[in-house]
Amino acid sequence: MEYTALGKSGLRVSRLCLGTMNFGVDTNEKEAFRIMDSALDAGINFMDTANIYGWGENAGRTEEIMGRWFKQGDGRRERTVLATKVYGDMHDPYDGPNREAGLSAYKIKRHLEGSLRRLQTDHIELYQMHHVDRRVNWNELWGAFEIAAAQGKIGYVGSSNFAGWDIAVAQGEAKARGHLGLVSEQHKYNLLCRLPELEVLPASKELGLGVIPWSPLDGGLLAGNHRRGGDSGGRRSGDAKRLEQHREQLDRYAKFCDELGEPEDLVSLAWLLANPAVTAPIIGVRTQEQFERSLRALDVKLDESALKRIDEIFPGPGGEAPRAYAW
Repeated sequence: MEYTALGKSGLRVSRLCLGTMNFGVDTNEKEAFRIMDSALDAGINFMDTANIYGWGENAGRTEEIMGRWFKQGDGRRERTVLATKVYGDMHDPYDGPNREAGLSAYKIKRHLEGSLRRLQTDHIELYQMHHVDRRVNWNELWGAFEIAAAQGKIGYVGSSNFAGWDIAVAQGEAKARGHLGLVSEQHKYNLLCRLPELEVLPASKELGLGVIPWSPLDGGLLAGNHRRGGDSGGRRSGDAKRLEQHREQLDRYAKFCDELGEPEDLVSLAWLLANPAVTAPIIGVRTQEQFERSLRALDVKLDESALKRIDEIFPGPGGEAPRAYAW
């Protein structure tokens, strides 16, 4: 397994991050345990979740599954770099008027305690804001995170779904306080979604954040499902129109991957891994078989010629601008 530093921090994480959002929803607890055990055995030490996973009235279920997995012992917790998130509605009536999605010192403290309880741990390595909340002053937010860090409950702070401007403001405010600031940005980034190359990736690189791409296969559109007759993630979500919009690109991509002798999903992951701005793509698997398949992406190496061909099929937002991985 390859490892890399998480942004400007000294924390080293695996080049693939295991996403757990399907656990307790599409993946039962027994299979989730099997996948997480296999991840550790394969050298994956980085696992990402969120307090709202389980969704709706079942928010928190995924963290509970992970907590019971940690409780088995045998170094499971000690070997895991754990990341979770705060922002969403936990459907907790005791949150009262603070139940709605957003951030505040009150919510960070309360929801952090809830995550620690469900995860059956006393600390979280990477605590992430699931979205930006521009209504809240950064003095309040950094103050809350500093207290949590001083108490030993969190190690580092990350962001998710932030714009480049939000990252710059957050880092500027942190610097003024003498605080390390954000060490990572979790963002939707894949071959069909290259808009982050305009601002988010350059801002993250300049300001010392590692980038953790979510939806690296764009809900299945980049997994080759469209030509195997299976449902893509887009179809399952009713987005057949988007599939048709990109069908010509996807067909060209499938042909190119055939020439490489590698499947589309693994090439899509390998393309992200070839970008030095990327810390670790999140593999949100549902089954053990999907997990084992995703590991093979680490063995797929794309040369300059292959990367150029991919750019021709999926041009970046700057058209002929230099490729993201060349920054």
